[in-house]
Amino acid sequence: MIVFVSGGARSGKSDIAEQRAVSAAGSSPCYYLATADIYDDEMAERVARHRQSRQGQWHTVQWKTLEAPLHIDRAIAKVPDGGAVLLDCLTLWASQVLYASKLSEEEGFALLVNALADARARSLYLVIVSNDINEALPPTDAETWRYLAFLQRAHCWIVAEADSVLEVVADCAIKWKHRQWKHEKEVNV
Repeated sequence: MIVFVSGGARSGKSDIAEQRAVSAAGSSPCYYLATADIYDDEMAERVARHRQSRQGQWHTVQWKTLEAPLHIDRAIAKVPDGGAVLLDCLTLWASQVLYASKLSEEEGFALLVNALADARARSLYLVIVSNDINEALPPTDAETWRYLAFLQRAHCWIVAEADSVLEVVADCAIKWKHRQWKHEKEVNV
């Protein structure tokens, strides 16, 4: 099952995505696919806070972190068949593809396509988190347009592929598309 959760900055999307992944994991470990690249002390502190928050909030769940700033397909391949994985976040991953790698946009997009195909083929419960960043004033520079176009292409493709699509506004999830997974417990989102 593929679940796409989007929302603005600090909207509550990560908490809602974690609820979905934890519910699907049951008593099994829950995999956290981190796309952030730790490049300075501030980012290291932010990552540490996120890890501590997950362990504090979900003390009954064993989180296993997979760090994949770029090759999300390789990280997904490490999750056992039928496992639950939270990919957080597609926004950072897109910036890695465009600005921290030598991949073309098409090669980067292929990583995403391969990751989702593998997740679907092995019955993973994959929750993908991303930011809605296309709701402000239009950018005035070409590079920002390029980034937005790549991210929105990924969003549109994931939405078409996903079984469930949630938009989070002020800690409230709006279901745009939903199909309950065979092992999924109903979650209040």
